[in-house]
Amino acid sequence: MAGDERDRALQLARLAEQCGRYDDMAAAMEEVVGCQAALNSEERNLLSLAFKNVVGSKRVAWRALSALEQKMSDKGAEKKVELVQNYCKQVEAELIAACDTVIAASTTLQEHSAGDDEAVVFFHKMAGDYQRYKAEVLTGPLCQACAELACESYKAASAVASETLPPTNPIRLGLALNFSVFYYEILNSAEMACKLAKAAFDDAITELEHLEPDAYGECTLILQLLRDNLTLWTSADLQGGSRRCVCNHVLQHSRAWHGQD
Repeated sequence: MAGDERDRALQLARLAEQCGRYDDMAAAMEEVVGCQAALNSEERNLLSLAFKNVVGSKRVAWRALSALEQKMSDKGAEKKVELVQNYCKQVEAELIAACDTVIAASTTLQEHSAGDDEAVVFFHKMAGDYQRYKAEVLTGPLCQACAELACESYKAASAVASETLPPTNPIRLGLALNFSVFYYEILNSAEMACKLAKAAFDDAITELEHLEPDAYGECTLILQLLRDNLTLWTSADLQGGSRRCVCNHVLQHSRAWHGQD
């Protein structure tokens, strides 16, 4: 019976994806996770794609509201500021709740992925990403706690990836991309961000000639994102400014991207 329920939930998730109903897709994948079984590559992508879109829309809304709050505050529009603040808090609470759901799922799925190194890296990375998203909207000790947990997850993923996955593996490259973004945007360490991104880029670039054609395109796409970030970060450092970097959520609607963010 459990197997039938799992299959039905997967079919519903695929259907929800086709019509862009990502909240439904996320709910269906929660049911799949609840069946307490390991996920294959396609199922991992479904899970990641669903929550990437659900959380991604809330991150966009939170940023827009935060900017609007600052704008209204500068104008002295106190009543409007209060309205925007309350709405922003609502979106923030929804965002954090969704992130916590993904983090809990990734922890459960790590336990079911023993022996599958790529899956282990995937779920550690996922936990790091969603702790990072929480750190983006929180402040003070709560932000620091999420940043520490994100760092722990990224480091755990990196330790497994460096030992078991080739430098051109998309999940390993996506991990390096997002971990470097974490250093730059959350820890404000441009030096570490550049060091990590450059190392991943250099390690992978020497292996490109050995890739199959199908894997080549995906790998080079992530390498381009790494290079774009390195260009932005070094430019911002020279100019004494700051620029928002490119993270792999720019491909959030692509199933070929392994659903990473």
